[in-house]
Amino acid sequence: MNKLFILLFLFVAAHKFSMAQSDRWQQRVKYTMSIDVDANSNRFTGKQKLAYTNNSPDVLSKVFYHLYFNAFQPNSSMDVRSQELGKTLINGRQDWDGRVKDRISKLKEDEIGYQKIISLKMNGIAQPFKYHETILEVNLTKSIAPKSTIVLDMEFEAQVPLQVRRSGRDNPTTGVRYSMSQWYPKLCEYDYEGWHPTPYVACEFYGVWGDFDVTIAIDKTYKLGGSGVLANAADIGWGYDSPGTELKPITLPKRTWHFIANNVHDFMWAADPDYKHLVRKMPNGGPTLNVIYNYKDGDAKNDEAWTAVADAAVIALSFIESHFGKYPYPQYSFIHGGDGGMEYPMATLLSGPGLGTVFHEWMHSWYQMMLGTNESMYAWMDEGFTEYASDLVEGYYRDKVSRVKGATNPAYIKSLDSAAALLPLEHNGNYKSYYYIAKSDYEEPLTTHADHFNTNVGYSVAAYSKGCVFMEQLGYIVGAAVRDKILLEYYKEWRFKHPNASDLVKLSEDISGLKLDWYKEYWCNTTKKIDYAIDSLWEENGVSKIRLRKIGQMPMPVDLQLTFKDGATELHYVPLNLMFGEKPAEDKNQNRIVHEEWRWTHPTYIVELKHRLTDLKKAEIDPTKRMADTDQKNNILELNW
Repeated sequence: MNKLFILLFLFVAAHKFSMAQSDRWQQRVKYTMSIDVDANSNRFTGKQKLAYTNNSPDVLSKVFYHLYFNAFQPNSSMDVRSQELGKTLINGRQDWDGRVKDRISKLKEDEIGYQKIISLKMNGIAQPFKYHETILEVNLTKSIAPKSTIVLDMEFEAQVPLQVRRSGRDNPTTGVRYSMSQWYPKLCEYDYEGWHPTPYVACEFYGVWGDFDVTIAIDKTYKLGGSGVLANAADIGWGYDSPGTELKPITLPKRTWHFIANNVHDFMWAADPDYKHLVRKMPNGGPTLNVIYNYKDGDAKNDEAWTAVADAAVIALSFIESHFGKYPYPQYSFIHGGDGGMEYPMATLLSGPGLGTVFHEWMHSWYQMMLGTNESMYAWMDEGFTEYASDLVEGYYRDKVSRVKGATNPAYIKSLDSAAALLPLEHNGNYKSYYYIAKSDYEEPLTTHADHFNTNVGYSVAAYSKGCVFMEQLGYIVGAAVRDKILLEYYKEWRFKHPNASDLVKLSEDISGLKLDWYKEYWCNTTKKIDYAIDSLWEENGVSKIRLRKIGQMPMPVDLQLTFKDGATELHYVPLNLMFGEKPAEDKNQNRIVHEEWRWTHPTYIVELKHRLTDLKKAEIDPTKRMADTDQKNNILELNW
């Protein structure tokens, strides 16, 4: 090809690729499921009709399903993995999930979980399948052509495990009978990287966008909450038809609940005879908020705590939507159950009413339920961004309650269970966790698969805290106002899709006008640390000079604030050459001086100022403490002339 043609081809290809990013093809599912629950044996049978649309350009010769309940059997991958992690001692404690430990190994036959496939047909023709513990491999008798839809009909049976992790029955901590998350044969995701048949070992999940039509037949005494809208609310009552109504009596031994959830990538439900249902309807067409919890006769504090959840959700929603995007679904349910807090579309399971956990799980509606990253590969974009958002929501709520109810109201202040709730910096707790792991031997890159971290503590701090710091530190790099705009545009551009880290960085570059690939490379792909120091200062030919030193291996732009004897301050801003630009001034009332860029290859940089050196009282790198500098003692120099 001639040179002109090659250049034209590359331009068109690059343009086409860039334009296609937010419109990247996605598979589509439509589940119609009916299950029949035997509450005496803790087993259920199910029929599933799955319409699967292959929007990819690829011919698919096989499909995969998740069979999550099969993890809850002795000697399963989850069981062995937990016990192996428990052999590692960190600060004298076994590094296993305290909820799992070695409990799976001790489950009896009637306490284990399982999912068994009775039959599977594609377009009416039986298909061969093979079990790989928590993954079902189906080698299709006829491939699925691109841009076509097929129907998979399945019959299955399952036993609900004793509550160990996320899903299960009879958790003594909550008293909830059934927490039914990750409970049905769920089709694995196929995307531009191929199939993702990730075994259920411990951590995250990834799902196909679609619609769910689910009917659940269960003993008539049970009360249910879950993903989706209750389609037969008029038949059920119990607050679903209108707030405060009772469960409608029936003569049949079982009652059928019919839920519909559209444009989601999972479906969860929970059931208990002692559930109580609180309802809050947001004005102006906003969502209905449900709080469903185990009622304890005579326990007024339990009622008060769960009522606080409902009231807090009403208070917080406007703040959440203004900062992170509108909640698009018709309802959201906070449901008592599970083993801590675990997010699902349009609902969450909560082992208790602590508002820190409540806000965190609700914010997962944005970071995972709408912005559906592959959590196994990008757990930090899910848990970390949720941490960042929920820190802000807690701060807003705390301030709102302080002004409306009084700062010392114990019922509200006690309900905020976040460790950082009383700290001046919203994300202080997450910064401290990052500093701990960065100075330990347990840090691994954020690019590590969630299940493949060497330690639980390494995964936890990476996903939650280092992910949170990524977003707050992004505000340091591009400016807080620009970062806030990025978050809203990220929501608008990528909701109901599967963005990855490169998609987020590209969008951030487009909005900020700065190059940011270096930030992802250092912060996500490596464990290199940030450490800047004030090295020395002197006067030379009437010019005052301050030398800064880069000690850590990760380069950053630098804010250097100078305070003078007369109380005046100056912010000296040194952009990084890899940014190819500078962030806008964040404080219009502060005098800011922009210097030449600092080349990342150079270990030192000299800042020149027009003041006499003896006028200087204090010099401080990053006065806002948003840069995750692992040694901040060398960031401040105080002078006593």
